[in-house]
Amino acid sequence: MFSHIMVGATDIEASRKFYDATFAALGYGPGVIDPKGRVFYITDTGIFAISSPIDGNPATAGNGSTIGFSAPSTEASDAWHEAGLASGGTSCEEPPGVRDSNMGDIYLAYLRDPSGNKICTLLQV
Repeated sequence: MFSHIMVGATDIEASRKFYDATFAALGYGPGVIDPKGRVFYITDTGIFAISSPIDGNPATAGNGSTIGFSAPSTEASDAWHEAGLASGGTSCEEPPGVRDSNMGDIYLAYLRDPSGNKICTLLQV
């Protein structure tokens, strides 16, 4: 169900060191830093990432966090987005569509749930 989990961090380098160490204890390699300064831990079963909040405010529990869900198709992702809007969610980020990334082209759709939590669907295309 999940494609990735992203959490906010005030000090990316300190967080990278912490997660590099704790994930190494579980047999995972170090994080990869992308051009935006985010750190990604890519595994066969999902991705964990750390990022400074996009809004420029300090990271807090949930600020800068995204919960990502796997989508089987772009059509399903669009349907998910529309259902969310129809059920009290609000659109955020860019409109649903393909984004170029270090992981290749990905299709993303973002929403905030009625409580303000940021969620998305992700499909590698």
